Amino acid sequence: MAKRQTTSNSFYALAGALLFSFGLALLSANVKELAVQASTSLSSPPGSLGATIELALAGLRTVQTYFFDQSTFQAGLDTILLSLWPLILVIIGAILLHGAIDNRFTNTRLARNFPSGEYESD
Repeated sequence: MAKRQTTSNSFYALAGALLFSFGLALLSANVKELAVQASTSLSSPPGSLGATIELALAGLRTVQTYFFDQSTFQAGLDTILLSLWPLILVIIGAILLHGAIDNRFTNTRLARNFPSGEYESD
């Protein structure tokens, strides 16, 4: 039984590490692409008044689209959520890693603190 649990924990740890690293790689590629697009779309230097005005106008356009053209707003929101799908892989991988590591450390701590037979009642 202990061998099966150890195999299960190592499988979860391996699956979690693979999902976490693959999702993080895809997410960083998306962030780099987004940074390139943002740098080309914002022509003014960072921290200037022009960049703030551009962001405010984009926000007003978003609010206008939300109230007057729901289908276009929904399509844009779907596109944004679709571009963040690697985040789901990162979250699932982190959960699997956390569970596997937590089980591994919990079992060794219990074995160290409560050796077998020491606290058995007579």
